[in-house]
Amino acid sequence: MGLLTFSINVTLDGCVDHQEGIADEETHAYFTRLMDESGAMLWGRTTYEMMEDYWPAVARGEVDAPPALHAWARSLEDKPKYVVSATRSDFPWTNSHHLVGDLRTAVQDLKDRTPEGVLVGSGTLATELDRLDLVDDYRFLVHPRITGHGPTLYQGGLPRTRRLDLISAEPLSNGAVAMHYRRAD
Repeated sequence: MGLLTFSINVTLDGCVDHQEGIADEETHAYFTRLMDESGAMLWGRTTYEMMEDYWPAVARGEVDAPPALHAWARSLEDKPKYVVSATRSDFPWTNSHHLVGDLRTAVQDLKDRTPEGVLVGSGTLATELDRLDLVDDYRFLVHPRITGHGPTLYQGGLPRTRRLDLISAEPLSNGAVAMHYRRAD
């Protein structure tokens, strides 16, 4: 069985707005490594829709982008992508699949059949998966910014505190810190 890893950009004050992080080559290279180490991506519909128009065009070379963004896009194109949605069932992007049925059962089945692990990058979905005790690892890229606005990490709350063990902390040259934690409880 693979681990379910929640990975996201977050500012020092907990903001997870995708426009607030440092989007440089080093950041994209970091997330490309994480994705390459996993067997599948898991997103909510909103995250999928934010990505489906832009990244395939980058992968095809239709968008002028730095090498790290091209590498991310090419890796993402090939990676199996699973989407949780109650309002949409058609996901035409290459290697995209609709995850249906009971969320706990469907995600546990996905973990069971993906020994390399599953990477989830949707904040709202990850919160719900954490409520279901399905998240094993946390890979937060903490950016040296205070935004003063949301959305914020775990904005909807959790039923109880999550105790975590620090696996690693890696500073990036842009001032962000890649934090890797594993559930302790």
